[in-house]
Amino acid sequence: MKPILLQGHERSITQIKYNREGDLLFTVAKDPIVNVWYSVNGERLGTYMGHTGAVWCVDADWDTKHVLTGSADNSCRLWDCETGKQLALLKTNSAVRTCGFDFGGNIIMFSTDKQMGYQCFVSFFDLRDPSQIDNNEPYMKIPCNDSKITSAVWGPLGECIIAGHEGGELNQYSAKSGEVLVTVKEHSRQINDIQLSRDMTMFVTASKDNTAKLFDSTTLEHQKTFRTERPVNSAALSPNYDHVVLGGGQEAMDVTTTSTRIGKFEARFFHLAFEEEFGRVKGHFGPINSVAFHPDGKSYSSGGEDGYVRIHYFDPQYFEFEFEA
Repeated sequence: MKPILLQGHERSITQIKYNREGDLLFTVAKDPIVNVWYSVNGERLGTYMGHTGAVWCVDADWDTKHVLTGSADNSCRLWDCETGKQLALLKTNSAVRTCGFDFGGNIIMFSTDKQMGYQCFVSFFDLRDPSQIDNNEPYMKIPCNDSKITSAVWGPLGECIIAGHEGGELNQYSAKSGEVLVTVKEHSRQINDIQLSRDMTMFVTASKDNTAKLFDSTTLEHQKTFRTERPVNSAALSPNYDHVVLGGGQEAMDVTTTSTRIGKFEARFFHLAFEEEFGRVKGHFGPINSVAFHPDGKSYSSGGEDGYVRIHYFDPQYFEFEFEA
């Protein structure tokens, strides 16, 4: 598996995301640049320029017309995917940590950090109503008093959002009323990443407590646990196999004390049902911060603390691989 290396960032990668068809890959990092690449050959299609701080999150809507980015410069921005033009600038009081389009692409949500005396909020905007954007007035704002949201995604059919917190709790918020529908606490430490399965029936969480866990997306019922010996920064579910890929490594500040030969920076593949590890892919020179499966399941990408994004196309034996229970 010879990876395609994407060099478009000067700082460590914070999130990578494919669009629905999988022909484009969006990458953001702790620099102000938002890049979009052709996933087939790693050619850079363009950049979205405008942010002045680290960009924490990125999302593209269903038909890849618009791109949403959230940044530490206290703003969430909406872009025209094709032209790179900035369509909307939503100012916040603190850094925007997570953002996302709902299923129809009409409603966006983003969450802000608890910092500088400001609380953590989840804001909802309806893009069909220009006055909300112009006045910077969301139609709903949910405060999170106890612990800040570190990762959030839209649930099935855009009826709720699923949010992971610093303390390890998972909450389901109604997108209509804003009330908390379900709360579970299966992780003991911060949840770094949440990614849904292709059909949105399940999602996988990655946590600092060295595990990734699989949940039912409507009931938040805990199904499976994948254990490692290091914090897990990101986890993604394969769209056509019972496979899950985990990316992680130790905290960035501890990296210098470890020999790279020990190799804690691999992407690790687990079987979804048996919770068994069956493969590792080396390559990054530091912890992996974000992983994503291509929507056709034939490749996956990982973005690391080293600032590189690597696109791996699977070898034929991956598709013939039979798991022996």
